[in-house]
Amino acid sequence: MKINFAVISHRPTPIRIGLFLLMLLVLWLPLKSLIEWSISVFYGTTDAARNLASILTLVVLYLEFIVLVKFWGRFVYREPLFITYGLRQPRQNFRNLLQGLAIGFGSLFLLFVLTGILGWVQWQTPSSTFLRIALEGGVMAIAIGFAEELLFRGWLLNELERGYSANVSLCTSSILFALVHGIRPQFPALLILGLILVWGKRATQGRLGWSIGFHAGLVWGYYLVNVGQLITVSHRVPAWVTGIDRNPLAGIMGILALGAIAIGVRSAALKARF
Repeated sequence: MKINFAVISHRPTPIRIGLFLLMLLVLWLPLKSLIEWSISVFYGTTDAARNLASILTLVVLYLEFIVLVKFWGRFVYREPLFITYGLRQPRQNFRNLLQGLAIGFGSLFLLFVLTGILGWVQWQTPSSTFLRIALEGGVMAIAIGFAEELLFRGWLLNELERGYSANVSLCTSSILFALVHGIRPQFPALLILGLILVWGKRATQGRLGWSIGFHAGLVWGYYLVNVGQLITVSHRVPAWVTGIDRNPLAGIMGILALGAIAIGVRSAALKARF
């Protein structure tokens, strides 16, 4: 008996999203259990072993997500979803990625420079391992940016836009993006960041490159400052000003900076519509 998966495309948006996630979990949970069991058998239950298991299960989860998206596109929508999500026009997408990377990375460092001038943080001399930290941070940032943007500004936003207006899809995807990262001090900034990343995609004719780059730029800058131990906080102002736990997104300065960027990117997105 042949199953007609195309009928899923006509279901309400929450049902489509729920079915996709259910299929993903059904595929992933058995492998997750197998990986965790195998790691515990061969490496024990140390923190290092648990970290390895977490990394491997996340990698498997994302690989299954990629496979499921291809299935979803072929049998449910009958269209190439990766292109629909914004992975098209490689050269232009790559230029957009570099632009976003420069803006994300540059804006974060300008924020730290400003707080340094104000005397709220103090810059430290880079360690001898800083180059290695910078390289591994850059690779990790691009990987995270690609993975999260394909998930949130690719799959999720596309599913929402098939059933709701552009503004509802914008707000819903941004709220879910912030919620998935947890109710933390940086929640308001993550909400604004979600809006920026959607507007960035819309400002570049639906390409995903700028959003990937901007997201990666923020992650890379944060990684360099924290893992590279480039700054120390002077405690002249409360942590909620500069950022709780040295996270600029968990402070009022980071929120104001993202707000200013959001205004500019939203303006570019509105101009791209006309």
